[in-house]
Amino acid sequence: MPELPEVETVRAGLAPYVEGAQILKVTLNRKDLRFPFPDGFAAALQGQTILRAARRAKYLLFPLSGGSTLLSHLGMTGSYRFVEFSYKDPSRYYEPPPGEKHDHVAFHLRHPSQGELHLIYADARRFGFMELFEREEDSPYLKDLGPEPLSNAFNAGQLATRLAGRKAPIKASLLDQRVVAGIGNIYASEALHRAHIRPDCPSGALVDGSSRLDDLVFGVRTVLTEAVEAGGSTLKDFRNAEGGSGYFQHRFSVYDREGEPCPTPLCSGTIARIVQSGRSSFFCPVCQKGA
Repeated sequence: MPELPEVETVRAGLAPYVEGAQILKVTLNRKDLRFPFPDGFAAALQGQTILRAARRAKYLLFPLSGGSTLLSHLGMTGSYRFVEFSYKDPSRYYEPPPGEKHDHVAFHLRHPSQGELHLIYADARRFGFMELFEREEDSPYLKDLGPEPLSNAFNAGQLATRLAGRKAPIKASLLDQRVVAGIGNIYASEALHRAHIRPDCPSGALVDGSSRLDDLVFGVRTVLTEAVEAGGSTLKDFRNAEGGSGYFQHRFSVYDREGEPCPTPLCSGTIARIVQSGRSSFFCPVCQKGA
């Protein structure tokens, strides 16, 4: 499932073409994705202008001229592409053929400088969804989210408050969107490796007055920043708004590297894998420490 870097990559790719564009028409090729489309969804969008392309956690947000906001979640296989753009190198880009059966939503746009564009939302497994809301607190998906990990609101003091007394493993706490927004399985493993913290370390044990939470905040920030710069990670399905792949998967330190040497300088460890709540966690048992 796309995490913060992948969603931010899609947002950045869409922004030059959708910001300031008027929605001339919306075509729904089915009545639902993961959830049914809201009643009157297409009609409510028609005629409105997209003011911005934004992101909150793993959600794309498009504030509209009428005062509402379009929220889009990519699920596991959701992607956006423009019909007008084509790519000639099949080794780098995936371009679905016209009439692709997984093209579920089509936005006909008129941009002041780009002209008329057709933006397609495709989703093979249909785990993505869309909704309209007037205020952020009205959206059940946004109202309880924790701070953005790349914002000043995410810091060791704030994290200590949220982790105090928690017995859950720190990996589970990082995946809890109420603690910090936008982190998923891949980047939690990578951040914990950089902070030299085991994924099964009890969360509350890190609130000990040491610098371990500062190290964790730094690990989260640096991993996410580097992943955004690399265009996210493509393991199977993720594609950016131009149809291209991300490249951060080539820089993983531990994720999906079970049995390989730990890349930490002077560390003699071998990457191990454990299963936590049905998800694989990768770490180095030598340089990553527990409580």
